[in-house]
Amino acid sequence: MNVKQREVPGAWTEHVLVRDGVRLSYRDWGTPGDGSGGGSGRAFLLLHGLAGQVGEWDALARLLRADGHRVVALDQRGHGASERHPADTSRAAYVADIIAVLDDPRLGPAYGPGGRPPVLVGQSYGGHAAFLAAAAHPARLAGAVLVEAGPGPADPGNPEEIGGWLRAWPVPFPSREAAAEYFGGGPLGDGWAGGLEERDGGWWPRFDPEVMVASLAENTGRDWWEEWASIGVPLLSVVGEKGFLEGAEYDGMARLQPGLRGACVPGTGHDLHLERPDALHELVARFVDELPR
Repeated sequence: MNVKQREVPGAWTEHVLVRDGVRLSYRDWGTPGDGSGGGSGRAFLLLHGLAGQVGEWDALARLLRADGHRVVALDQRGHGASERHPADTSRAAYVADIIAVLDDPRLGPAYGPGGRPPVLVGQSYGGHAAFLAAAAHPARLAGAVLVEAGPGPADPGNPEEIGGWLRAWPVPFPSREAAAEYFGGGPLGDGWAGGLEERDGGWWPRFDPEVMVASLAENTGRDWWEEWASIGVPLLSVVGEKGFLEGAEYDGMARLQPGLRGACVPGTGHDLHLERPDALHELVARFVDELPR
């Protein structure tokens, strides 16, 4: 089931679809010209990280659209305008959501099974979902760009550490500006503050910390090297100079995927897509130019 929600003139249209009773909201940036997704442009699906939201991709989406590409960005389950309390927070559910969006007939031949396969771009937990989708559905994709994401297992204390950080936010924030300052200011602070919503006299997160912790649980009990090794589409790994992905994990990724392309963005951290969307755009553009036509 799907419902058209709202349109931002000259920018994006919000669509909602429901898969197995779970509401999924995504932004469709369309494509220049007739909006068909045809021509020389690629189709993209952008996936934010844990506790993130679709607006984090606005800068990259505008740049890709200006290049003539068709761009869609998804609020993943548990986040933003999508269902915030899904019963299923498994990795398989996140992957099935990706395919459900690609199958949405409103996106037309640029995304459908008979069209030119799209490219996934995911940051952190969104990058994790992207490579699992590439492993499970290689025929549906032209490639995947992973920003600060890898197949190694999470530290057993990671869910509670992240949950503790999220629970410690001094919510509600009195203003968006106060939130941006709390998150460090600059592009990074603005990016995190942009995920808040104004209600009940303050600014609140658009997720439940307990759902975020539940979403991480599966990663603490296992690694995903087998899935990584099975991927049969081109891959680009982008890391921040001060990011979380360690060199040993990247080396293992490259051993199992000899064709892996890699790049490091100087001066950036885990949220490099917020700090340097221009640099990420340049790397993504170069990657898709090298994909088979």
